[in-house]
Amino acid sequence: MDKKGMPPAIRVQSHLAPLLVRLALGVGFLSAVADRFGVWGPAGTPSVAWGNFQNFVVYTAKLNPWSPAAMVPALAWIVTLAEATLGILLIVGLMTRTAALFCGLLTLAFLLAMTAVLGVHAPLNYGVFVYSAAALFLASCSTPDKWTLDALLARRGSHG
Repeated sequence: MDKKGMPPAIRVQSHLAPLLVRLALGVGFLSAVADRFGVWGPAGTPSVAWGNFQNFVVYTAKLNPWSPAAMVPALAWIVTLAEATLGILLIVGLMTRTAALFCGLLTLAFLLAMTAVLGVHAPLNYGVFVYSAAALFLASCSTPDKWTLDALLARRGSHG
């Protein structure tokens, strides 16, 4: 048992879980952004959702039928910039709790839009419930995992 009364295996997992959740969320966001710009291949390629930004704009319009058509491209760009920024913040572990909270809220909005427009099966198939829950879980972690810029900055701050 360690100082906290946990067996060593549990202690290791408790340090590892936030790291893995943070990386999975960050890489997932960046992968979706990459798909919008054809990094994973053109539209029609297996495992490619959009393949280009115009297809993503069309999908954005589909999930937001209440949005004025003139606003859809701006909405697609806002979401793309948010996902890219949040993905990078999560991967490097900077402002982790805030980034995770915004990831959770963004994916929750996506989940609600998908459910309203496409039904509950689509967000279940794409893991959006899990993605949102994982982000909100990460936001609830009281201290950053030790492999973040947040932790490094905190250590430097306590020595200065």
